[in-house]
Amino acid sequence: MTSGLTSGWTSGTTSPQQTRPSAATKPVRWAADAVATMREGARLRLDYSAQSLWRVDRVIDAIRREQAPYAAVETALRGLGAYAGEVIVRQAGGEWWTTGGDHWVRTPDGRLWDPIDEARRCFAGDGSLRLLCRDATAAAL
Repeated sequence: MTSGLTSGWTSGTTSPQQTRPSAATKPVRWAADAVATMREGARLRLDYSAQSLWRVDRVIDAIRREQAPYAAVETALRGLGAYAGEVIVRQAGGEWWTTGGDHWVRTPDGRLWDPIDEARRCFAGDGSLRLLCRDATAAAL
């Protein structure tokens, strides 16, 4: 499964000394967009902590209860899933991996996690970004 995965390095970083895998470019942007949207639209501050995923799960649950069509919320779900992935990256020391347009987080133990798909499962009523993060960070210890 890992044969097609890439983890090149890029200079699009948060500090001059720190580099991020090129696979992180899109999900990091999606996560930042979700943070800005939640702050401005829902007045909800997300701080990239594991605890903040409680609020994200509740937001997705509220969207589901409103019976919004999937097509109308697909981009928001992708952003919230990427946000959860970025929480895992920061909490567990993981990194983003990509192949074929899909994005995963690889934790130091070598396991791959799919937070974007987990956000979709949350919307379907069968998932939790908070629990995914808990499992991924516990696995990395």
